[in-house]
Amino acid sequence: MGMTMEYERTLYPEIEPYESGMLDVGEGHSLYYERVGTPGAKPAVFLHGGPGGGMSPDHRRQWDPKLYDVLLFDQRGCGKSTPFAEIEYNDTWRVVEDVERLRIMCGHEKWQVFGGSWGATLALAYAQQYPDRTSELVLRGVFLARQQEKDWLYRYGASEVMAEQWDKFTGLIPEDERDDLVKAYHARLTSDDEVTRLAAAEQWSLWEGNVATLLPNEDLLDSFADPAKAVPFARICARFFLENFFLDENQLLDNAHKLKGIPGIIVQGRHDICTPPSAAWALKKAWPKVDLRIVHDAGHSAGEPGIIAGLVRATDELAGKAKA
Repeated sequence: MGMTMEYERTLYPEIEPYESGMLDVGEGHSLYYERVGTPGAKPAVFLHGGPGGGMSPDHRRQWDPKLYDVLLFDQRGCGKSTPFAEIEYNDTWRVVEDVERLRIMCGHEKWQVFGGSWGATLALAYAQQYPDRTSELVLRGVFLARQQEKDWLYRYGASEVMAEQWDKFTGLIPEDERDDLVKAYHARLTSDDEVTRLAAAEQWSLWEGNVATLLPNEDLLDSFADPAKAVPFARICARFFLENFFLDENQLLDNAHKLKGIPGIIVQGRHDICTPPSAAWALKKAWPKVDLRIVHDAGHSAGEPGIIAGLVRATDELAGKAKA
């Protein structure tokens, strides 16, 4: 019989932003941002997943609000940022520069960079571009955008674990196009026909939702069926996959030496079907000083109890709170 572990840390109580607004970053894009916690306290920035995800109120609750001053934002085309679901002028390096614009806007010399899944990819890219502006890294569900990781999710690998969900995901695409599902879905997600776009967005998002949790989560799947979430998530995610995340193969590993001197903590679910632990282990070997913490009863989602406990413990420790 299975047993659910008990964890000493949970999310902090609900908190409202002390500031929010829009930042014009050029090229027609404006970013919605929020700041929570205590002005002047330890700076941190939250990088949400996807690409194409967005913020939620629970994301604000991963830091002690008395000890941190946290900026959260919706990346280009996501959430309340405008234009909605836009894929033009939207790539890894533009978003990295957006993070730096937000740091300058806040007036921080450096800050803790916190990201999960695609947010971890983005955090690594930012830290390698701006190591002097990164005080620490907190990563969850490491994704390095290597071909083997992309193939695992959209060719062969996760398909063997989530077989019935894979059949539903591939079922939208004619058999003669299934050799490149990302290309086939991208074509439909950018179609002029709204019914085609919405159907593709729903199936893409449901596949991602199904591989995100250790146990089925109907609330999460219902949220992915909402066009307001599914459309930007699927359109932007498919574009990034199609363009290899605008990264060279192994770029984040090859540049891991640039992280030398930056404290880092990785919280990784052992049973992560979306971003398997092999990527976190590869990063650990390239960046030996990072603290890799495996959660043995968790998958990918930041909402699973063991992942929550691991992330909150990491931010507590980096703010100087005693280990539990």
